[in-house]
This record gives sequence, structure tokens and C-alpha cells, in this order.
Amino acid sequence: MNEQQENAMETRRITVLSAGLGVPSSSRLLADQLAASAERQLRGAGYEVKIDIVELRDLAVDIANNFVTGYAAPRLAEVIAGVEDSDAIIAVSPVFSASYSGLFKSFIDVLDPKSLDGKAVLLGATGGTDRHQMVLDYAMRPLFTYLRTRIAATGVFAGPQDWGNTDDGGSPLSSRVDRAAGELVQLLSGPQPHRKNDALESLPFEQLLAGISAGR
Repeated sequence: MNEQQENAMETRRITVLSAGLGVPSSSRLLADQLAASAERQLRGAGYEVKIDIVELRDLAVDIANNFVTGYAAPRLAEVIAGVEDSDAIIAVSPVFSASYSGLFKSFIDVLDPKSLDGKAVLLGATGGTDRHQMVLDYAMRPLFTYLRTRIAATGVFAGPQDWGNTDDGGSPLSSRVDRAAGELVQLLSGPQPHRKNDALESLPFEQLLAGISAGR
């Protein structure tokens, strides 16, 4: 059995977080492109793919109530569980005051920080000018580094010039999207950190004890 046949038996689940506020929003457009490229490349590598897209604006009231009550409403609880069960996160936020949006950060704050440990993450951001693109490295990347995630080296920023323009004198958005998504696929190849932990925790107690004893 070759590597691609082995991969075909595995599923990679990706949760896409879009913090855009408009309808339609450029953040959602970028999130969709990143998700589509990641799905295409994962399927090309022989994996099954499940993608869940979350519009955070639809959860804004539930997120605010969670801070006040300490209780996640059913819809928010379902999304949180989906993030925790995912192999990877594609996170896209618009830029406000040189950082990610308050809605985006508020959602991250309602998650159990340990639930993101080891997850693969692809970062994206949108803004009205290229001067905002540093938000990827100076705001979003430190946040997800603190949460101990595995972050794709390439983050994707999309400004107004990126929509419908493939000859802007720079790197077209599509090529940046494919490069970043390819890096996410590399992070998702092979055994995943949280999956190994899950397998260990499901072992019978006697087998776990025997393993600990053998390691002494």
C-alpha cells in the first residue's frame, strides 16, 4: 500500500473562522479561497476533507453573553466543540486599529486555550491598505504562538487591489493563497499531535500503567 492509499483512509477536518462584518465580506472571500485551495491540495494528497465555515458575526451576541454568564449557548457550544475537534484552523480577520477585530479576539478568548495546543493554523487578514498587512506577524501570529499552535509560515493579506486584479505588479492573490494552503497541507500530513494524545488516553488503564512502568 502506497502513501496516497494510506492517506485516503484518513480525514482532515478544518474549521474556517471568518470575522468579517459585512455581507459579503472580503474576509469571508479570502477564507473561502484559502479553504478551497487547502481542500484541493489535501484531496490531491489522498486525504478525505471536512470543512466547517463559521461566520463569527452570527455568534456575536452569544459570545458577549458567554463573557457575562460564563455559559455558552447551544449554537456557540457547538462551534467551540467543532474547533476543538478540528485538525486545523483557517483564521481570517479584518484589521481594526492595526490589529485583529474585537469579535475575533473575543471568540478566541471563549475557547479553552489548551484545546488549540498543537493544531495547525493558517492565518489571513484583510484591510483597506497594504500598510495593515503587518497585522499577520505582529498581532495574529503572536496570539496563536502563545496558544501553542503550529502556524503555516505564510500568512495571506488581501487588500482592495487583490480583488479582480491579477496584474498588480506583485504576487497575485491566488498564488499566495495556494502557497499558504500548501504549507497548511504539509502541517496536516502524517500523524497529528492531538490525535496521538487521544489514542493514548483511550488505552485501558492497565496498558497505560504497563507503559509507564516500562519507561522507568
